[in-house]
Amino acid sequence: MRSPRLILRAIVATAAILMGAIACAGTPAQRDAAALQARAAQPWDKASLMHTTVPLGSYHGVPVVADHPCSDVCPQYTVRIIHYQLPANTSCASVGGVEKQVLVPVAITVLPKTFCIPEPLVASGAYYAK
Repeated sequence: MRSPRLILRAIVATAAILMGAIACAGTPAQRDAAALQARAAQPWDKASLMHTTVPLGSYHGVPVVADHPCSDVCPQYTVRIIHYQLPANTSCASVGGVEKQVLVPVAITVLPKTFCIPEPLVASGAYYAK
């Protein structure tokens, strides 16, 4: 039979490992320009991603996400917009981003909305996909 002290140590060690994993899971992985461009070039599934926001990591220390909005004709009209998820009171220019206006599906129409785009995705236009 194992001693209660040994069992307690195992429980504490397991808890420490789990807490570390949880802490790391909340920290987006740092990406470079090539990794962002490669991610933007990957195919994506409109049906499984519609109405979701997917964290892609961070670029220059700022979280980058892919939003997949859709409206009345889903999943056919789902779009993907890769952009910075800016902290409160942070301007797009201060993180090196570029403000771009894109059309976002809303109800039976589309409306223009401005997003802060990581600079490596601007020239190729890969930040926006239909």
